[in-house]
Amino acid sequence: MRKLNALLILCFALLFASAVYGQTGVNNAELNGNYAFTFSGMRGNGSFSSVFASVGRFTADGVGNLTNGQLDTNAVGGGGAAQAFTGTYSIGADNRGLMTLNFSGSSAKLAFAMLANGNAQFIEFDASGGAGTIGSGTMEKADATAYSTSRITGDYVFGAAGFDTANNRAAIEGRFTSIGTGALTNAAGDVNGYGTDYAMNFTAANYAVSNAATGRGTMSLAFTFGGTPDTMNFVFYVVNSGKLFVMESDPVTTATPLLNGAVVRQQIPAGGFTNASLNGNLVISLTGHSACGTVSGVPKAVVGLLTTNGSGGLSLTYDENFCSAPNSVTGAPGTYSVASNGRASITIGGYSLVAYLMNVNQIFLFVSDVNVLFGVGEAQTAVSFTNTSLKGAYAGYATNPVGFGVTVFSGEFAADGASPTGTMTGTEDIGTPSGPNPGVAFNATYSISPSPTNGRGMMTVTSGTGGNVVIYMISPSKFVAVSQNDPNPAVLDFELSSSAAASVSLSSVSLNPTSVTGGNSSTGTVTLSGPAPAGGAQVALASNNGAASVPSSVAVPAGATTATFTVSTSAVTASTTVAISAAYGGVTRSASLTVTPAPPPAPTLSSLTLNPTSVIGGVQSSTGTVTLSGPAPAGGAQVALSSNNGTASVPSSVTVPAGATSATFTANTSPVTASTSVTISGAYGGVTRAASLTVTPPPLPTLSSLTLNPTSVIGGVQSSTGAVTLSAPAPAGGAQVALSSNNGAASVPSSVAVSAGATSATFTVSTSAVAASTTVAISAAYGGLTRSASLTVTPPPLPTVSSLTLNPTSVIGGLQSSTGTVTLSAPAPAGGAQVMLSSSNGAASVPSSVLVPAGATTASFRVDTSVVFFSTSVSISGSYNGTTRTAGLAVHF
Repeated sequence: MRKLNALLILCFALLFASAVYGQTGVNNAELNGNYAFTFSGMRGNGSFSSVFASVGRFTADGVGNLTNGQLDTNAVGGGGAAQAFTGTYSIGADNRGLMTLNFSGSSAKLAFAMLANGNAQFIEFDASGGAGTIGSGTMEKADATAYSTSRITGDYVFGAAGFDTANNRAAIEGRFTSIGTGALTNAAGDVNGYGTDYAMNFTAANYAVSNAATGRGTMSLAFTFGGTPDTMNFVFYVVNSGKLFVMESDPVTTATPLLNGAVVRQQIPAGGFTNASLNGNLVISLTGHSACGTVSGVPKAVVGLLTTNGSGGLSLTYDENFCSAPNSVTGAPGTYSVASNGRASITIGGYSLVAYLMNVNQIFLFVSDVNVLFGVGEAQTAVSFTNTSLKGAYAGYATNPVGFGVTVFSGEFAADGASPTGTMTGTEDIGTPSGPNPGVAFNATYSISPSPTNGRGMMTVTSGTGGNVVIYMISPSKFVAVSQNDPNPAVLDFELSSSAAASVSLSSVSLNPTSVTGGNSSTGTVTLSGPAPAGGAQVALASNNGAASVPSSVAVPAGATTATFTVSTSAVTASTTVAISAAYGGVTRSASLTVTPAPPPAPTLSSLTLNPTSVIGGVQSSTGTVTLSGPAPAGGAQVALSSNNGTASVPSSVTVPAGATSATFTANTSPVTASTSVTISGAYGGVTRAASLTVTPPPLPTLSSLTLNPTSVIGGVQSSTGAVTLSAPAPAGGAQVALSSNNGAASVPSSVAVSAGATSATFTVSTSAVAASTTVAISAAYGGLTRSASLTVTPPPLPTVSSLTLNPTSVIGGLQSSTGTVTLSAPAPAGGAQVMLSSSNGAASVPSSVLVPAGATTASFRVDTSVVFFSTSVSISGSYNGTTRTAGLAVHF
C-alpha cells in the first residue's frame, strides 16, 4: 500500500531493506506447475516515459527454479518475440516472494504475493536511479492440455487498453466465437480511439496456437472504424481454454497504440443476453488518463458500485482520484440496454459507457470520453457487508499503472474484522523509479458499511505519513480500493491469501454430479476439518478450464463445517475434464468434473422441396424431397405427407432411413382445365414444412410445320397436297389452321381442320395455267405461329415432234407429189407450233415450215418432185422444240 504514501517509502526503505531479500524460500512449493502471466507498465527516466507490456509463461518446480520460460515484450522502439528464459524464486513464510528472470545477457527482478488459489500478483522490482520499468501484473496457473488451436472453442469476450508513442490512451472491447479451427466468427467490438467510441466492423478475424509446448499463439483482428480500415495483431499465451493473456505485437506508433489485456470465456444464457443479464450489484474498477489544467496524462483511478434493476435502470456510486484529488458521487441515475451478443450501452448523466458481458453481472467496461477509463465490473456477493466481511489474510497490489510516477506495490496483509473499527497490518514490497523498497510495514484501520452503499468502506493508513483509501467489497475474499491522497493513483486489488493460519483447514471438496452435459450445472461442497470460526470461513475457489466456472469463493458460516456452491458449465465439443479447486487454511483440495457434449437434438423436418415445381396435370409428376435437421434415429423417421388439393396426390408418409437425412416421394397429378396451385406438406418432430406445386392444363399445340407434295406442278393441269403438323395433339373441338396463298396461280381453302387428338391434316392446292414459271408461298397459321412452304407453278412443257410420215412414200419424179404429216407429242401451244421442214435432195422439195394450229397435234404439207433419170431416195425432215423426225421418199424416173 506504499502506493499511497510516497514519503513513507523514502523514509523507511533502508529500515526494511532486508525484509524480502532475507526470505528463506520456506513456501516455494506454493508456486508449482505451469503458469501464464501478463504485465503492464511504463518504462522511462526523469524526463521521458513510454508504454511497456509483456506476456509469457514458465514452469515452476516447487523448489525455487523456473524452466521452459518464454516471454514476448512490446514497447516504443520495439520489443522481443518468444524470448527464452530461466529463473529462480523464493517465497517466504508470509507468502511474499522474489523472482529473477534470466535472459541471454540480461535479467529482470520481480516481487510477488501468493494468492490462496495458487496464483500470484507481482510488480517489477528493479528500477533504480530514476530510470527503469514501473509495472504490475498477475501470474495464473495454466492448463497445458489447452495448448492447441482446437481447444480454443466457444464464445469469448476481449478487453485491452494501452498507449501510443505520445502516451495517448486507447482501449478496445468486444466478443467473437471460435469453432476451434482458427477462424473467429460473429465478431463485434468497440474501440475508444483517444476519446471517441467507434464500432469495430470486422472484415476478418483469426488465431492460431503456434507452440504446443508453451501455449504461445497469435491473433489478427481486421476491421474498420469510422470508415477507416485497420488490422491489429496480437500475441497471446494460453491460461486455459477459457482465458488468454493477449498483447498487441504491432510496432507502436502515433496511430497504433500498444494494447494489453485478456480474452475470456463468454457465458451466454439460453436465448442470449438481455437487460435481465445485468441485475444486482457490480463493483467496477477503472483506470485512465486525465488532463488537469495545462498538465496532461495525469493518472486517474475509479472504483464504485453499479446497481442494475434487470430492466434497463441503474444507479452508480463511485469514488475517484481525479487530477490528484478525491471526488465522490452517490446514486447517479442512468439507463442501459443489453444486446443479445452481450454488448451493453450505458448512459449516466452526460456520460456514455460501453460494456461487453462475460457472464451475468460480469463485464469489460470503458467510458467513451478522453480519459479512456477502462476496466472491469464484477458481481458483488449478495450479502450485507460489515467489518466482519473483511477478515483474514489478503494479498494486494497496485494494478495497471498508467504513469511512470505511479508507485507500485505487492504485499501480504491481515485484517482482524473487528467492529466498529477493524485493523489491517501487513508487509509490502514497493517499486519506484528511484529503486526497490522491500519489506515495508503497513498499518491501517478500516470501517465497512452495508448502507447506504453496500460494501463501501473507508481505510485510514496510520503508518508512514498516513492517508485515506476508499474500499469497495466484491466478496469477503476480494475488494478493490483507490487512494484519495496519492497524486499518481491506481486501482488497488486485494484477494484472499494463503498466508494466514487457520484454526481449521479444508478437509475436502466434492461435486455432485461429477459428470454433466455442457450448459448444465453441478453442486460443489466444501467441508472443513472443524466448525468455521467466528465471522465464517471464506474458501477460495478456482477452475482450471473455462468449460466450468465457479464463484471466486464460498463462505462457510460460523460454526458450520460445510457450504455449497454452483459450478456452471459451457457447451463443449468433446468430453472435458475440469479440476475444481478449493483453498482454505493453507490447504488446497480438488475434485474433477467431466463436462460432456450435449447429445445431438432429435432431428426435425428442416425442409420439403419439389422438383419440378410446375407440371402438366395428368401428364407429368413431381419428385418431393424431405430433409431432416440431423440423421434419422434408429428405425428411421416417418414423415407424414399431405396435399391440400386432389389435383396432386402424395403417399400418406415417407420414411427417412436410419442415419440418413433425406428421402424422396412422388407427387402424382390429374388433368386440370385451369392452372391450379397445390400445397404439399410434410410433418415430423413437431415441425411442418410445405412447398407449392403448380398443376397446369396441357398447353395448346402450335403449328410445327407445313409441307407440300409435290412442290412443283403444271399450272392448270396438276395440283399439290399440303400437310399441316401440330406440336401436340389438337384439343377438343379440333384445331382450325388458317391457310393462304400469295398468288392466284395457286389457291387453297381458307382453313383446314386438324381433328381433336390428331396432330396433322391435309388440303389440296389447286393451280391455274401460267405463261411462265411462278413461285407461290402457301402459308398456314395456328397457335400464334405461322409456317410457309413454296410451290412452283410451271406452264405446260412445249410439245416435241413425235413423228413425220409421207404418203405415198414412192412417186415418179416430176409427175407425182407426196403428202407429209408431222405429229406432235402434245397439242400445239397458243399461236401454234411452227415445224421446220427440209429435204436432203432437190429431187423432192418441201415448204420451209408447216404450222400445227394451236391445240392441234398434226399438220400436213406437200412434197413436190422433179424429173429424175434414175431412182433417187430423199430424206424429208421436220424439226420442232429440239426434236427432229425424218421419213424417206423414193423418187423414180
